[in-house]
This record gives sequence, structure tokens and C-alpha cells, in this order.
Amino acid sequence: MMYNGTDKAMLETTISLPFEVTRYGTIRIVGSRVSLDSIIHHYKLGATAEEIAHKFPSLKLADIHLTIAYYLNNREEVEEYLRQQEIEANTLQQQIESNPKYQQSRAELRERILSRWTTRQKEADPTTSE
Repeated sequence: MMYNGTDKAMLETTISLPFEVTRYGTIRIVGSRVSLDSIIHHYKLGATAEEIAHKFPSLKLADIHLTIAYYLNNREEVEEYLRQQEIEANTLQQQIESNPKYQQSRAELRERILSRWTTRQKEADPTTSE
């Protein structure tokens, strides 16, 4: 709020949003790696701005409040953005998981984990037989 020469309050009507769009189209809070998606997700789960600030200490409380206010004032547009982000994430996940190299490395990893688990079980209980 500012005062003019006649002691009357003047309100500034513009607020800068703390957003930046990455080259991949993700909206993030300026100066952080925290996405708009993350803040809105926690807000929709019932978290307060203060709780979100605790979860993401790199964020300014004011930026969290601005993000929530932006969401509340532009709910349809933000919800559409969130739907598009989810579609793109699901598509990418399907591409990755359908890759034969990924499937092979995942099977190998699963086998190593199972082998370690079996070894530890045998060490913990030497009376266990195969």
C-alpha cells in the first residue's frame, strides 16, 4: 500500500506470480525445483500454506500463498494443466516401461534383490534349509 500526497491510501493492483515454465512445460516456483503440481497436491490434501512451507523449506511462505491464490482464482485452467501433466507423465512412464532394455535391467535388479534377501534370511536363521 502506498500513500499519495493527500494521505489517501492507494492500492497497487498488480502482483507478480512466482512461476517459471521449464523447457519441458512444467511450472515451477521461481528459484526452486518445486512444481506448481506439488504445492497444489498438498493443498488439496488439506495442508495449510505453513505446512507446505515446512515440507518445502526452500520456498517463501508468500510464494506458497500466491500459488494457492492463483489456483483458487484459476481453478479450471490449473486443473486442465494438472490433467495434461498427468497424461504426459503416464505416457512417458509407459514408454520407459515398454522398453526391452528397461525390462531386462528391472528383471536383473529384482533377481539381485531377491538373492540378497534370501542370503540374509539364511544368515539370520541358519536352521532354514533349502
